[in-house]
Amino acid sequence: MHLTCPAPPARLWLLPHPRCARGEPAVRPLLCEALGCSDDDLPLTRGSQGRPLLGPPYERHDVGWSHSGEALLLALGESVQLGVDIEQMRPRPRARELAQRFFHPDEIAWLAGQPADAVGTCFIRLWCAKEAVLKAHGKGLSFGLHKLAFAEASGALRLVACDPALGGPEEWHLHEWTPSAGYQAALAWRALA
Repeated sequence: MHLTCPAPPARLWLLPHPRCARGEPAVRPLLCEALGCSDDDLPLTRGSQGRPLLGPPYERHDVGWSHSGEALLLALGESVQLGVDIEQMRPRPRARELAQRFFHPDEIAWLAGQPADAVGTCFIRLWCAKEAVLKAHGKGLSFGLHKLAFAEASGALRLVACDPALGGPEEWHLHEWTPSAGYQAALAWRALA
């Protein structure tokens, strides 16, 4: 299924995906179709941290994907650096404990102020947002989830602080949504110079 996303400059696909299966075999045919090339001509490689990269003649394009549960989310954009994350919604009884350990102090305080029945959803929203930015930059989770902070304004999360290695928070845009029942997703991007 191809998704239309009004704000971000990216094409998005939501696919059924077997648990624990690799994502690349599923996304290659879609990328080939979108870019108008054959599988043999798709210059898809991995960076040192495992980030997918497109080479010439598609180096102005960026690609990312994420899978959770039985869903895979693929994003393809041009003239942007992007990252995407999807998470299956399920009970997270240790959400506050995990936040205490890994999140920024302001986010911990925000979660503490949420009603008990909303903590799991808020935790997943933050997780998806953080992972999308870190995937876009190629840092990965090992960079440190506490090194970037999101705040909610008008019902949407936005990046308000981050380690200088990620650039300025004002450079980053975030689109979060529910791509299908039981899933939360986020796409982060910034314009290429």
